[in-house]
Amino acid sequence: MNEATLQRLFGWQHAFDHPAVLWLVGGVFLVLVLATGLVAGLSASGRIGASTRLELHQRIKSWWILAPLMIGPVLLGAASTFAAVLLLSLGCYREFARATGLFREHLISALVVLGILATTFAVVDHWYELFMAALPLGVVTIAGIAVITDAPKGYVQRTALGVFAFAFFGNGIGHLGYFANDVDYRPIVLFVLIAVELNDVFAYVCGRLFGRRKLLPHISPNKTWAGAIGAVVLTSAFVALVGPHVLAGRPCAEGSRLLLLGLLIAIAGQLGDLVLSAIKRDVGIKDFAATIPGHGGLLDRFDSLVLVAPAVFHLIGYEHGIGLSSVPRLLTGG
Repeated sequence: MNEATLQRLFGWQHAFDHPAVLWLVGGVFLVLVLATGLVAGLSASGRIGASTRLELHQRIKSWWILAPLMIGPVLLGAASTFAAVLLLSLGCYREFARATGLFREHLISALVVLGILATTFAVVDHWYELFMAALPLGVVTIAGIAVITDAPKGYVQRTALGVFAFAFFGNGIGHLGYFANDVDYRPIVLFVLIAVELNDVFAYVCGRLFGRRKLLPHISPNKTWAGAIGAVVLTSAFVALVGPHVLAGRPCAEGSRLLLLGLLIAIAGQLGDLVLSAIKRDVGIKDFAATIPGHGGLLDRFDSLVLVAPAVFHLIGYEHGIGLSSVPRLLTGG
């Protein structure tokens, strides 16, 4: 393991080497300070109702905890980023399994967890071929081994749930972790996380201010066309303004590619949210958990990442490559 690899994995002292990192982190905490003051002012003036006031207070209080938990591992190094993404994947799977009843299927549940661990191994090893093969291999493994229970009744349902869980929470979220194989992963990962969360905020605010017509009332009654369109416009604008600084020197930092990147984050983020909302309505729950006050569970907060992470990963990877200057097969030495 060379010095460059050690610094990428554990070099917390290089957290702010890229100038965009300082601006991104500072911007997050500035927004939190402003939002806290705004809600306090609205509450004191009586311009918002009791239920809205409680909801906003809970959300902002949770964000003061979530922001350091999201940003901290990225700043500390690639190793802590890998660990954080693994914990997020397992946490999201746990909530999904409990909501859908998949946790009762011990064999399939174990296979999904093993698939998540195998995907993480490929990520940490910087073994791109194995990482790309993990999804099809995981699917055939879950489908194939599930038959040994000799229980045909319910086979399609439990196998489909297992495949879905691995594809979304193992492979999908795993793409976020693979970014940490790039020397300049910090600004990219922070940029993706911030853009995804702002996309949710933009949809919420635009929906509250201008929303009239429901987007998909049976799946997500609170979402409106105004919220969805407003999020697309504002998220694309954020990507267009900040993207050139984060992606400087990469082909995707140019105009048309930045527009595509902004649209990908905005649309994929909202689709990820709607997909998980459809599952919640199907199984008859409001939230996947109550882990985060005002937000629900991990999966309620990070549902957008399951589609955004792979979409952004492959766009940037196609244009520039990811981790090309880092040592491949770090653990296996291939």
